[in-house]
Amino acid sequence: MALTEVGGGLGNGTAFLVAGGIVYEIIAANCSSPQTTELNAHARADTLMKWVHLGIGQSVLFLAAAMAVDRGHRPAIAFGGGLAIVLMYGLYSHAKITGLASAAPGTEQY
Repeated sequence: MALTEVGGGLGNGTAFLVAGGIVYEIIAANCSSPQTTELNAHARADTLMKWVHLGIGQSVLFLAAAMAVDRGHRPAIAFGGGLAIVLMYGLYSHAKITGLASAAPGTEQY
């Protein structure tokens, strides 16, 4: 389904980018990075993923608020935000799995 078909067309590109961008911003504000997750997975994977989950929860609240306010762009907001959630969660999950499977030393000392 093309983005122009999701919610009528006009303005959906902007709504899609804003919705996706807010998810990335919220998760970034709550987390380190997928690289840090991978490098230090043995020591911090669980706590890093906790913050990913909290960031996703906050993102869903913001997306719901945006969809309540801008009813005409609900599908684009949901699609952009949902796609960003899926992609970011995939990045952090991959980083955790890869880091835990690695024998390389982390970058932090405890």
